Amino acid sequence: MPISYTSAENAVSLIKSHQRVFIHGSAATPTRLLHALAAKKDELRNVELVAITTLGEMPLVQPDCKESFYMNSLFVSENVRKAVNSDHGGYVPIFLSEIGHLFRNKILDIDVALIHVSEPDAHGFCTLGTSVDVAKPAIETARIIIAQVNKRMPRTHGDGHIHISKFSAAIQVDDPLPEIDYSKKITDLEIQIGHHISSIIEDRSTLQMGIGAIPDAVLSSLKHHKDLGVHTEMFSNGILDLMKSGAVTNAYKKKHPGKIVSSFAAGTRELYDAVHDNPEFSFHEAAYVNDTAVIRKNPKVISINSCVEMDLTGQVCADSIGSYHYSGVGGQMDFMRGAALSVGGKPIMALPSQTKKGASKIVPFLKEGAGVVTTRAHMQYVVTENGIANLYGKNLRQRAYELMRIAHPDHQEELEKAIVDRFGSYIYPFR
Repeated sequence: MPISYTSAENAVSLIKSHQRVFIHGSAATPTRLLHALAAKKDELRNVELVAITTLGEMPLVQPDCKESFYMNSLFVSENVRKAVNSDHGGYVPIFLSEIGHLFRNKILDIDVALIHVSEPDAHGFCTLGTSVDVAKPAIETARIIIAQVNKRMPRTHGDGHIHISKFSAAIQVDDPLPEIDYSKKITDLEIQIGHHISSIIEDRSTLQMGIGAIPDAVLSSLKHHKDLGVHTEMFSNGILDLMKSGAVTNAYKKKHPGKIVSSFAAGTRELYDAVHDNPEFSFHEAAYVNDTAVIRKNPKVISINSCVEMDLTGQVCADSIGSYHYSGVGGQMDFMRGAALSVGGKPIMALPSQTKKGASKIVPFLKEGAGVVTTRAHMQYVVTENGIANLYGKNLRQRAYELMRIAHPDHQEELEKAIVDRFGSYIYPFR
């Protein structure tokens, strides 16, 4: 069954005022459709936009679109950060694994889904490409589906298929996907953190890591490990060199042995080419990938996450700078808990000891308004460039000294004073 393509302008004319519109995210951000929708701003009012991370330009949050579109973000990416922190935007704190529940149970009822897909196969099936994550429940519940069909979107394996008969309208493009490359941002600091983390990762572990300089530095330190597996919310280019080294076999995973499991990927063209029609990669929705019951079935799950700041008791702020919404809850807690429940698993929080401006990221108290994403009861391993702290089973005073030990030397004295002020100077003679 061939697709009847139309123009982007005609496709987005299906969107009406007062509707809720889902926007496909990450490398699958449907940029051509977004620009066409922004061009109709004078015809629309109060269109609510929901999305997780999007990449590239976001014309719908420009000042002249304020009366037409409201960004109600499920994760705060850089291109919507200003709007979300204004009086005409919002942020929904939600685990990535539960966003599908919001859609399916009509807590956030989707009227229109704007998606970015691969070309159809001989049977009329496209794939959701690089991002199945929360797009799968969106297309299952949306009343109208508008597709941007791209010759350059990789065709991915897993459960992100959609038949062209489901499209209310479709446009055809031949556009490059947005690219990100963190390898150029890796410094000696990230390399040191990577070495520390690799020292506590055993052979036959199952890896979860995000995207960024620290995860890529960790991956580059694991090339001499054996029989590693990957079950992760997302991945980027760092995984490719690790695969080429032979360290990744996925042979000892209990869930999807032999396959890298993820809900989305973002990187360079090299990554997109690598996942295209490659059965070694299996993309699934976040409700499955991030389910702790699924994660824990794999052996020795290593969850590597990062944060904005951490207090001396192990409370983690990862989605805001004070009350300023900076990112989102995402899947951090899903995998931190899943790793803790896995036999031999290790939940790890990795962070530089100080900010680029020289402020300590390990602090006596979180900033006023800061959101706690990972509780102190969930914290086990904390890694900075200065070493590894294991907080598991330690009381608050012990934790504070462990964290002070891996803080930046310039801040250790003031942190110790804060510890004494809070917990006193008496040291219980622990065995």
